[in-house]
Formats: sequence, C-alpha cells, structure tokens
Amino acid sequence: MKLLIVEDSQRLRRSLELGLRNLGFSVDSTDNGREAMAYLRVNTYDVVLLDLMLPEVDGLTVLKEIRHKKKDSAVLIISAKDQVDDRITGLDLGADDYLCKPFDFDELHARIKSLIRRKHQLHGNVIVFEELKLDIGMRSVSVGNETVNLTPNEFSLLELLAVNNGKVMTYSNIENHLYDSYTCVTRNAIEAHVSAVRKKLKSHNINDLIKTRRGFGYYVDSI
Repeated sequence: MKLLIVEDSQRLRRSLELGLRNLGFSVDSTDNGREAMAYLRVNTYDVVLLDLMLPEVDGLTVLKEIRHKKKDSAVLIISAKDQVDDRITGLDLGADDYLCKPFDFDELHARIKSLIRRKHQLHGNVIVFEELKLDIGMRSVSVGNETVNLTPNEFSLLELLAVNNGKVMTYSNIENHLYDSYTCVTRNAIEAHVSAVRKKLKSHNINDLIKTRRGFGYYVDSI
C-alpha cells in the first residue's frame, strides 16, 4: 500500500516516514501543499495523511483538489486544529477521517488500516484464498498451520493483487503502488518478485493463484 504524507513539521514527517515504512508501506512525503498536488497528479495513493496548516498551499485547498480531480485516495487529516468546526469542515470537504495532534502512532496505524479496508471493501484484515490466508494487519501469509515466508516486497505484491481481486495490475500499477517516487524499478525486477512469490506458494501446494494477462500484467481471482 502506498501513502503520501503532507506535513510541514520535519520531525513529525520523518518520524511518520520511518514508522510507516517499517510497517511495510511505500511512502512519499512533502512539507508543502503545492508539491503535494504535484505528487497527486502523477501518482496513486491508498491514503493521504494531510496536515491543514501548510506553506504555499493550505491543506483544505489540497483536499478540494483531490476531490475535484475525483481521486479515490482516502484522506486522513492530521492537524493541531482540534475544534469541532475544524473537523466538520474537513469532513464536509471530503476527508475520510480526522485525527487531532498530538496522536498515538498505533492509533494512526489503526485508522490507516481501517481506511484501506473501506477503500477496498474488505470486511476484516484477513483475505482467504481457499487454504491460504493473507493477514494485511499482521503482514503474514499462511497455508493451514504453515507460514509462507515472504519478503516485505513479496508480501506487498501479493497484498496488492489480493485487495484488487479480479483486476489486472499492470507493471505501471505495481510500480506505482509498491515503490516510492524516487525508486526506479524495472519490469524484470517486478517479474522476478512475481516468480519468487509463485515458487514460495507452490512449495505449499498453492498453484496458479497469481495469473498472467500476457502483455498487460498480473491478477488473482480465486477469493
């Protein structure tokens, strides 16, 4: 899953970047609203963490732009503006959630997971493919009582395909969702990740879960 952090406090922004990357998220970040809109023009994000008091372009203007362009990113406002009227304004303009500063990182993580479940119409953290269980909360994959040991990138790839069940994820989709904007990823690298996941699943007798749409990309449709 890919996040955009828009926060002008360098200390908080870096702390969030580190914590969320350690949890397996791909993260872009910026300290101003104008650059945030530039990111949003060329990237797709599952969740945008948006401060309101930003230099150059304020957070509410960024929020209006997201909804005007019909971006389907979930928006979680993180702000020191804690009055009821501030929260109502943000939610009325299209924010999906509002978290007042200071906040607990675990609560932030829980809210991000909730927004991702809502965005992808999931009813819980566990996605089941017959004998295989993928837990997006614990970032684990198991078959029966056996754990499938995937690397963080391999898990993120399988997670992306699972939450987009029945949809072909192109190479561009995969690169955009799994890597930050400063990472250059080749098609061969993506194919290598897919091959590695397939081999690990096959060792647990899970065959043909990840399917290829030749010339386009990959998909699963076995939930």
